[in-house]
Order: sequence, then structure tokens, then C-alpha cells
Amino acid sequence: MKKTCIDKYRFAELVQADKQKYYRMAYCYVKNEHDALDIVGDAVYKGFKDLHTLRQPEYFTTWMTRIVIHAAIDFLRKNSRCTACEDDVLETAAVPEKALTPEDTLDIYAALDALNERDRSGVVLRYFEGYFFPEIADILKEPVPAVKSRLYRALKKMRILLEKGVSGKSRIRERKSMSRSQSRKNWIG
Repeated sequence: MKKTCIDKYRFAELVQADKQKYYRMAYCYVKNEHDALDIVGDAVYKGFKDLHTLRQPEYFTTWMTRIVIHAAIDFLRKNSRCTACEDDVLETAAVPEKALTPEDTLDIYAALDALNERDRSGVVLRYFEGYFFPEIADILKEPVPAVKSRLYRALKKMRILLEKGVSGKSRIRERKSMSRSQSRKNWIG
């Protein structure tokens, strides 16, 4: 196997340079400071362990971001989806917004939680981390048109939830589980 040009010292420098971005990415999934730090720690360990699989060092950030996303998704699958939201951490993790109240910010995060993992990843990468569509396509390993349509559908879902005045995760989950059970009823007949 081809040896990568990144040694352990360069790996540490690159991770250190983007540590806040990786933390914000993990936090958008779990809404908990300690869990987000655990996820980033796990992702860094996995990245270091699998550093030899990185074929193109110029794509290190994309590669590492993908590892963080997968670590966050794995964490959510292993643990219950109920997460405690710490208000003080939420303010530091959020991208600065103009004229949004704390309640608005919580509603946005609640609507984000209502999305499936792929849709949430696209929204987080585009609007929280500032990636462009080609970069998101590389990270998610999807074609750019698919990323665009998925993102616009996700934004439409979020807009509908926010317009209905969704506040709190329980109401979103109730709607989500109701829509699943209604879909099952429609499917069964």
C-alpha cells in the first residue's frame, strides 16, 4: 500500500488547526459538550489509526470531516437519541446569527434533529461549516446534483417545521413517529 505523506506530527498539526470545526460538527449531532468531545476524540483516534488509507494528503480535511460525521452517526446509533441541550454550549457552538433569539436557535436545532442523518449532514456542512456543494459531494460521496436536491428538500422540511411553530424535540419526534406510523398504515392498507 502506498505510504501517505502525512506523518504523525503533521497529522497532529492538521487536526489541531481544525479542531473547532470538528467539535462544531459533532455538536450539531449530539447537542452535548461532553459527547461531542468524545466523538471528536474517537474520530481523531480512528483517523490516526487509518492514516495509511489516506491516498491524497490534500484532501485531509475532507477525509477527517467524513470520519467525524461517521463517528457522530455511530454514536447516535449506539446511544438513545434523547440528548440534553446545554444552553451555554449551544451559544458557543452555533454559527453567529443575526437577530435570532435563544428560542429561535433551539427551534432551528430541533428542526435539524427532525431530519434524517444524510439530510442533517448536508445542512450542517453547508450552513454551519460553510462548505460548497462540490466539497459536500466529496465528503458524502454523492453527485453534486443529488447533494443540491437533498439539501433543498431538507431546508423545505425544516421551513415547514419552523412555520408550524415547532418548539422542543418531543413535538418533532411525535410528528416524526406519527408520520412513520401513518406511512405504515398507508402502506399496509
